[in-house]
Amino acid sequence: MNKSIDLKFQSVIGILFSKDLKKVLLIKRRDVPVWVLPGGGIEKDESIEEAVIREVLEETGFSVRIQKKVGEYTPINKLSRFTHLFQCEILRGDPTIGSETKQIKFFSIDKLPYRLPPPYGEWIADALENKKDLIKKKLTSVNYKTLTINALKHPILVLRFLLTKIGLTINT
Repeated sequence: MNKSIDLKFQSVIGILFSKDLKKVLLIKRRDVPVWVLPGGGIEKDESIEEAVIREVLEETGFSVRIQKKVGEYTPINKLSRFTHLFQCEILRGDPTIGSETKQIKFFSIDKLPYRLPPPYGEWIADALENKKDLIKKKLTSVNYKTLTINALKHPILVLRFLLTKIGLTINT
């Protein structure tokens, strides 16, 4: 873990695959209605492992156990945070939507949603590689050029994303 970065500036992501690794669980957010992997911030006095287990439960209704830590991703700008990616498996629970989640669905790895924002596709690919060593790399896919291109294609989604960055949310 990168101890030089305060935990309040870090996030966790949980990735859950089907047993055969042919499907991945995604959630559709309420504030920015796009499909993403479950995850979020780390609360005060919480470990990164506790945070990912809590975030997955809050956003999906599933109790999980961590199988392994896949990677650590360093931001190159203020659009993202230092992120810990964990591969998890479902222990129990039922898909449950809530205040942050509009839909929950397993998608075929070959047919991921059209509007899967970066870096989620990259994180799915990294987890599927099943590398022995921890992946450590920069979040180069989350950049101002990509933001601008997406703003031209999907202006309302990008506006909603930017509003979340300054602490405003729109739940639908």
